[in-house]
Amino acid sequence: METKIFTPDQIDQAAAEINKGNLVSFPTETVYGLGADATNVAAVEKVYKAKGRPSDNPLIVHVADVETVEKYAMPLDEQTKKLIKAFWPGPLTIILKLQPNVLSKKVTGGLETAAFRNPDKQPTIDLIKAAGVPLVGPSANTSGKPSPTLAEHVYHDLHGKIAGILDAGATEFGVESTVIDMSTDTPAILRPGAVTREQIEAVIGTVDDSEKHVGKKDIPKAPGMKYTHYSPSADVQIVDEKQEWPQVIDWIKSQKTLVGILATDDVINSNNWPKNTELFSLGSDINSASHLLFAGLRKFDLNPEIKTILAQGFTADGLGEAYMNRLNKSAGQKHFEQV
Repeated sequence: METKIFTPDQIDQAAAEINKGNLVSFPTETVYGLGADATNVAAVEKVYKAKGRPSDNPLIVHVADVETVEKYAMPLDEQTKKLIKAFWPGPLTIILKLQPNVLSKKVTGGLETAAFRNPDKQPTIDLIKAAGVPLVGPSANTSGKPSPTLAEHVYHDLHGKIAGILDAGATEFGVESTVIDMSTDTPAILRPGAVTREQIEAVIGTVDDSEKHVGKKDIPKAPGMKYTHYSPSADVQIVDEKQEWPQVIDWIKSQKTLVGILATDDVINSNNWPKNTELFSLGSDINSASHLLFAGLRKFDLNPEIKTILAQGFTADGLGEAYMNRLNKSAGQKHFEQV
Protein backbone atom coordinates (compact mmCIF):
# COMPACT_ATOMS: atom_id res chain seq x y z
CA MET A 1 0.00 0.00 0.00
CA GLU A 2 1.28 3.46 -0.88
CA THR A 3 1.13 5.86 2.06
CA LYS A 4 0.19 9.32 0.80
CA ILE A 5 1.10 12.57 2.51
CA PHE A 6 -1.91 14.90 2.66
CA THR A 7 -1.60 18.63 3.32
CA PRO A 8 -4.31 20.60 5.18
CA ASP A 9 -5.76 21.73 1.83
CA GLN A 10 -6.33 18.07 0.89
CA ILE A 11 -8.75 17.25 3.72
CA ASP A 12 -11.40 15.91 1.33
CA GLN A 13 -8.95 13.36 -0.08
CA ALA A 14 -7.97 12.21 3.41
CA ALA A 15 -11.64 11.99 4.44
CA ALA A 16 -12.38 9.88 1.34
CA GLU A 17 -9.83 7.33 2.50
CA ILE A 18 -11.48 7.22 5.94
CA ASN A 19 -14.87 6.64 4.32
CA LYS A 20 -13.39 3.77 2.29
CA GLY A 21 -12.47 2.06 5.56
CA ASN A 22 -8.78 2.93 5.31
CA LEU A 23 -6.42 4.41 7.90
CA VAL A 24 -5.20 8.01 7.89
CA SER A 25 -2.89 9.44 10.53
CA PHE A 26 -3.91 12.87 11.78
CA PRO A 27 -2.21 15.57 13.87
CA THR A 28 -3.42 16.74 17.25
CA GLU A 29 -1.96 19.28 19.62
CA THR A 30 -0.33 16.40 21.55
CA VAL A 31 0.87 13.63 19.18
CA TYR A 32 -0.15 12.20 15.82
CA GLY A 33 -3.09 9.78 15.94
CA LEU A 34 -3.95 6.83 13.72
CA GLY A 35 -7.41 7.55 12.40
CA ALA A 36 -10.16 5.15 11.37
CA ASP A 37 -13.94 5.36 11.25
CA ALA A 38 -15.01 4.54 14.82
CA THR A 39 -18.30 3.11 13.53
CA ASN A 40 -16.62 0.71 11.06
CA VAL A 41 -15.50 -2.48 12.83
CA ALA A 42 -13.36 -3.66 9.92
CA ALA A 43 -11.54 -0.32 9.84
CA VAL A 44 -10.95 -0.41 13.60
CA GLU A 45 -9.47 -3.89 13.30
CA LYS A 46 -6.98 -2.49 10.77
CA VAL A 47 -5.74 -0.08 13.47
CA TYR A 48 -4.78 -2.92 15.79
CA LYS A 49 -3.09 -4.77 12.93
CA ALA A 50 -1.12 -1.73 11.75
CA LYS A 51 0.11 -0.89 15.24
CA GLY A 52 0.69 -4.45 16.37
CA ARG A 53 -1.47 -3.58 19.35
CA PRO A 54 -3.46 -6.01 21.54
CA SER A 55 -7.14 -5.77 20.64
CA ASP A 56 -8.20 -5.54 24.30
CA ASN A 57 -6.61 -2.10 24.53
CA PRO A 58 -9.33 0.60 24.24
CA LEU A 59 -9.12 3.34 21.63
CA ILE A 60 -9.81 7.04 22.11
CA VAL A 61 -12.74 8.33 20.06
CA HIS A 62 -11.99 11.76 18.55
CA VAL A 63 -14.98 14.03 17.92
CA ALA A 64 -15.53 17.46 16.39
CA ASP A 65 -18.19 18.55 18.89
CA VAL A 66 -19.98 17.66 22.12
CA GLU A 67 -23.15 16.72 20.25
CA THR A 68 -21.36 13.68 18.83
CA VAL A 69 -20.43 12.53 22.33
CA GLU A 70 -24.08 12.80 23.40
CA LYS A 71 -25.06 10.36 20.61
CA TYR A 72 -22.99 7.62 22.22
CA ALA A 73 -22.55 8.36 25.93
CA MET A 74 -25.06 8.24 28.74
CA PRO A 75 -26.36 11.71 29.74
CA LEU A 76 -23.48 13.92 30.83
CA ASP A 77 -23.37 14.93 34.48
CA GLU A 78 -22.59 18.46 35.63
CA GLN A 79 -18.95 17.76 36.44
CA THR A 80 -18.34 16.34 32.98
CA LYS A 81 -20.02 19.38 31.41
CA LYS A 82 -17.73 21.65 33.43
CA LEU A 83 -14.65 19.78 32.20
CA ILE A 84 -15.81 19.99 28.60
CA LYS A 85 -16.47 23.71 28.91
CA ALA A 86 -13.08 24.34 30.51
CA PHE A 87 -10.82 22.10 28.43
CA TRP A 88 -12.44 21.26 25.08
CA PRO A 89 -11.21 21.51 22.47
CA GLY A 90 -7.96 20.50 24.10
CA PRO A 91 -5.71 17.74 25.45
CA LEU A 92 -8.21 16.14 27.86
CA THR A 93 -9.69 12.70 27.21
CA ILE A 94 -12.84 11.85 29.18
CA ILE A 95 -13.97 8.27 29.87
CA LEU A 96 -17.76 8.00 29.94
CA LYS A 97 -20.39 5.29 30.32
CA LEU A 98 -21.90 4.32 26.97
CA GLN A 99 -25.44 3.84 25.85
CA PRO A 100 -26.08 0.14 25.07
CA ASN A 101 -24.64 -1.25 21.84
CA VAL A 102 -23.58 2.07 20.29
CA LEU A 103 -19.90 1.29 19.73
CA SER A 104 -18.13 -1.93 18.87
CA LYS A 105 -16.25 -3.80 21.58
CA LYS A 106 -13.25 -3.42 19.27
CA VAL A 107 -13.32 0.30 20.12
CA THR A 108 -14.00 -0.05 23.83
CA GLY A 109 -11.70 -2.98 24.54
CA GLY A 110 -14.75 -4.97 25.63
CA LEU A 111 -15.72 -2.41 28.27
CA GLU A 112 -19.01 -0.57 28.79
CA THR A 113 -17.17 2.75 28.65
CA ALA A 114 -15.36 4.73 25.97
CA ALA A 115 -12.79 7.51 25.98
CA PHE A 116 -13.72 10.69 24.10
CA ARG A 117 -11.58 13.63 23.04
CA ASN A 118 -12.15 16.87 21.12
CA PRO A 119 -8.67 17.78 19.80
CA ASP A 120 -7.55 21.38 19.49
CA LYS A 121 -6.21 21.05 15.94
CA GLN A 122 -8.23 22.59 13.13
CA PRO A 123 -7.06 20.28 10.30
CA THR A 124 -8.19 17.27 12.32
CA ILE A 125 -11.52 18.88 13.25
CA ASP A 126 -12.00 19.56 9.53
CA LEU A 127 -11.12 15.91 8.77
CA ILE A 128 -13.65 14.56 11.27
CA LYS A 129 -16.36 16.85 9.87
CA ALA A 130 -15.52 15.97 6.26
CA ALA A 131 -15.58 12.23 7.04
CA GLY A 132 -18.87 12.63 8.90
CA VAL A 133 -17.91 10.09 11.57
CA PRO A 134 -15.95 10.10 14.83
CA LEU A 135 -12.42 8.76 14.50
CA VAL A 136 -10.57 6.33 16.72
CA GLY A 137 -7.09 7.70 17.17
CA PRO A 138 -4.43 5.86 19.13
CA SER A 139 -0.94 7.24 18.73
CA ALA A 140 0.28 6.57 15.19
CA ASN A 141 3.30 4.45 16.06
CA THR A 142 4.22 0.80 16.29
CA SER A 143 2.81 -0.34 19.63
CA GLY A 144 5.25 0.22 22.47
CA LYS A 145 7.45 2.68 20.57
CA PRO A 146 7.66 6.40 21.41
CA SER A 147 4.65 8.36 20.23
CA PRO A 148 5.07 10.40 17.02
CA THR A 149 5.26 14.19 17.13
CA LEU A 150 6.05 14.64 13.43
CA ALA A 151 4.57 13.18 10.26
CA GLU A 152 8.02 11.75 9.53
CA HIS A 153 7.79 9.67 12.72
CA VAL A 154 4.50 8.19 11.53
CA TYR A 155 5.92 7.44 8.09
CA HIS A 156 8.91 5.68 9.63
CA ASP A 157 6.70 3.30 11.62
CA LEU A 158 3.68 2.82 9.38
CA HIS A 159 4.52 3.53 5.74
CA GLY A 160 3.03 0.84 3.56
CA LYS A 161 0.55 -0.08 6.32
CA ILE A 162 -1.79 2.94 6.17
CA ALA A 163 -3.40 4.95 3.37
CA GLY A 164 -2.15 8.37 4.35
CA ILE A 165 -0.83 10.95 6.79
CA LEU A 166 -2.34 14.41 7.24
CA ASP A 167 0.79 16.50 7.78
CA ALA A 168 0.37 19.71 9.80
CA GLY A 169 3.91 19.97 11.14
CA ALA A 170 5.14 19.38 14.68
CA THR A 171 2.68 18.90 17.51
CA GLU A 172 2.52 21.54 20.23
CA PHE A 173 2.63 19.52 23.47
CA GLY A 174 4.51 16.34 22.61
CA VAL A 175 2.94 14.22 25.37
CA GLU A 176 -0.49 12.68 25.01
CA SER A 177 -3.70 13.98 26.49
CA THR A 178 -4.63 13.63 30.12
CA VAL A 179 -7.17 10.83 30.61
CA ILE A 180 -9.79 11.28 33.32
CA ASP A 181 -12.35 8.62 34.21
CA MET A 182 -15.79 10.17 34.76
CA SER A 183 -17.60 6.82 34.69
CA THR A 184 -16.93 6.17 38.39
CA ASP A 185 -18.24 7.78 41.58
CA THR A 186 -14.92 9.59 42.11
CA PRO A 187 -13.27 11.15 39.06
CA ALA A 188 -9.86 9.55 38.54
CA ILE A 189 -6.89 10.54 36.42
CA LEU A 190 -5.76 7.36 34.67
CA ARG A 191 -3.03 8.99 32.60
CA PRO A 192 -1.41 12.34 33.41
CA GLY A 193 -0.90 14.61 30.45
CA ALA A 194 -0.92 18.15 29.14
CA VAL A 195 -3.84 19.17 31.39
CA THR A 196 -2.56 18.99 34.96
CA ARG A 197 -4.31 17.69 38.06
CA GLU A 198 -4.22 21.18 39.52
CA GLN A 199 -6.04 22.59 36.50
CA ILE A 200 -8.71 19.88 36.69
CA GLU A 201 -9.24 20.26 40.42
CA ALA A 202 -9.70 24.01 39.98
CA VAL A 203 -12.77 23.14 37.89
CA ILE A 204 -14.38 20.08 39.57
CA GLY A 205 -12.65 19.71 42.93
CA THR A 206 -10.60 16.79 44.25
CA VAL A 207 -9.82 13.90 41.92
CA ASP A 208 -8.10 10.57 42.46
CA ASP A 209 -4.64 10.88 40.90
CA SER A 210 -2.94 7.83 42.41
CA GLU A 211 -0.79 6.22 39.72
CA LYS A 212 -2.55 3.24 38.22
CA HIS A 213 -1.03 0.28 36.39
CA VAL A 214 -2.46 -2.86 34.89
CA GLY A 215 -0.83 -6.21 34.48
CA LYS A 216 -0.22 -7.98 31.19
CA LYS A 217 -3.45 -9.98 31.49
CA ASP A 218 -5.64 -7.10 32.69
CA ILE A 219 -7.79 -4.94 30.41
CA PRO A 220 -6.69 -1.30 30.66
CA LYS A 221 -9.44 1.31 30.83
CA ALA A 222 -7.30 3.85 29.00
CA PRO A 223 -4.25 3.79 26.72
CA GLY A 224 -0.78 3.98 28.24
CA MET A 225 -1.52 2.17 31.50
CA LYS A 226 0.93 -0.68 30.96
CA TYR A 227 4.14 -0.59 32.98
CA THR A 228 6.43 -0.55 29.93
CA HIS A 229 5.48 1.69 27.04
CA TYR A 230 6.93 4.34 24.74
CA SER A 231 10.15 2.32 24.61
CA PRO A 232 12.98 2.64 22.07
CA SER A 233 15.26 -0.32 21.33
CA ALA A 234 18.11 1.04 23.47
CA ASP A 235 18.20 0.69 27.24
CA VAL A 236 16.67 3.83 28.79
CA GLN A 237 17.65 5.00 32.27
CA ILE A 238 16.54 8.03 34.25
CA VAL A 239 19.13 10.40 35.67
CA ASP A 240 17.45 11.68 38.82
CA GLU A 241 17.11 15.40 39.33
CA LYS A 242 19.71 15.49 42.10
CA GLN A 243 22.13 13.14 40.32
CA GLU A 244 25.64 14.50 39.88
CA TRP A 245 26.22 14.65 36.13
CA PRO A 246 30.02 14.32 36.50
CA GLN A 247 29.35 10.79 37.81
CA VAL A 248 27.31 10.11 34.68
CA ILE A 249 30.16 11.37 32.51
CA ASP A 250 32.67 9.13 34.31
CA TRP A 251 30.41 6.16 33.60
CA ILE A 252 30.05 7.10 29.92
CA LYS A 253 33.85 7.20 29.57
CA SER A 254 33.99 3.58 30.69
CA GLN A 255 31.55 2.45 27.99
CA LYS A 256 32.62 1.03 24.64
CA THR A 257 29.37 1.95 22.90
CA LEU A 258 27.62 5.23 22.06
CA VAL A 259 25.45 6.75 24.80
CA GLY A 260 22.55 9.12 24.11
CA ILE A 261 21.86 11.99 26.49
CA LEU A 262 18.47 13.70 26.78
CA ALA A 263 18.93 16.79 28.94
CA THR A 264 18.20 20.48 29.22
CA ASP A 265 20.49 23.13 27.78
CA ASP A 266 22.02 24.02 31.15
CA VAL A 267 23.07 20.40 31.72
CA ILE A 268 24.40 20.01 28.18
CA ASN A 269 26.30 23.30 28.16
CA SER A 270 27.83 23.00 31.64
CA ASN A 271 29.54 19.64 31.12
CA ASN A 272 32.44 18.30 29.05
CA TRP A 273 31.01 15.26 27.28
CA PRO A 274 33.08 12.26 26.12
CA LYS A 275 33.39 11.49 22.40
CA ASN A 276 31.11 8.47 22.71
CA THR A 277 28.17 10.73 23.63
CA GLU A 278 25.36 11.93 21.39
CA LEU A 279 23.39 14.87 22.80
CA PHE A 280 19.75 15.87 22.36
CA SER A 281 18.53 19.09 23.94
CA LEU A 282 15.29 19.09 25.91
CA GLY A 283 15.29 22.86 25.86
CA SER A 284 15.25 25.08 28.91
CA ASP A 285 12.61 23.65 31.26
CA ILE A 286 9.89 21.08 31.86
CA ASN A 287 7.62 22.68 29.27
CA SER A 288 10.10 22.22 26.44
CA ALA A 289 11.25 18.87 27.85
CA SER A 290 7.71 17.48 27.71
CA HIS A 291 7.39 18.70 24.15
CA LEU A 292 10.69 17.17 23.03
CA LEU A 293 10.91 13.90 25.01
CA PHE A 294 9.39 11.60 22.38
CA ALA A 295 11.29 13.31 19.56
CA GLY A 296 14.56 12.69 21.42
CA LEU A 297 13.76 9.07 22.13
CA ARG A 298 12.87 8.56 18.48
CA LYS A 299 16.06 10.21 17.24
CA PHE A 300 18.19 7.89 19.33
CA ASP A 301 16.04 4.90 18.38
CA LEU A 302 17.00 5.48 14.75
CA ASN A 303 20.70 5.12 15.59
CA PRO A 304 21.55 1.42 16.10
CA GLU A 305 24.93 2.37 17.58
CA ILE A 306 23.26 3.88 20.65
CA LYS A 307 22.81 1.12 23.21
CA THR A 308 21.99 3.27 26.24
CA ILE A 309 19.89 6.43 26.61
CA LEU A 310 20.23 8.51 29.77
CA ALA A 311 17.35 10.94 30.22
CA GLN A 312 17.07 13.79 32.69
CA GLY A 313 14.41 13.41 35.36
CA PHE A 314 12.23 16.19 36.78
CA THR A 315 10.08 16.67 39.85
CA ALA A 316 6.71 15.04 39.19
CA ASP A 317 4.66 18.19 39.73
CA GLY A 318 2.36 19.86 37.22
CA LEU A 319 3.48 19.01 33.69
CA GLY A 320 6.41 17.14 35.25
CA GLU A 321 3.94 14.44 36.30
CA ALA A 322 3.12 13.67 32.65
CA TYR A 323 6.78 13.84 31.64
CA MET A 324 7.88 11.44 34.37
CA ASN A 325 4.95 9.11 33.68
CA ARG A 326 6.11 8.68 30.07
CA LEU A 327 9.81 8.54 30.96
CA ASN A 328 9.29 5.93 33.67
CA LYS A 329 7.42 3.74 31.19
CA SER A 330 10.14 4.22 28.57
CA ALA A 331 12.76 3.24 31.12
CA GLY A 332 10.75 0.44 32.68
CA GLN A 333 11.22 2.34 35.98
CA LYS A 334 15.05 2.03 35.71
CA HIS A 335 17.18 4.78 37.23
CA PHE A 336 20.87 5.39 36.58
CA GLU A 337 23.19 3.97 39.19
CA GLN A 338 26.92 4.02 38.62
CA VAL A 339 28.44 0.59 39.27
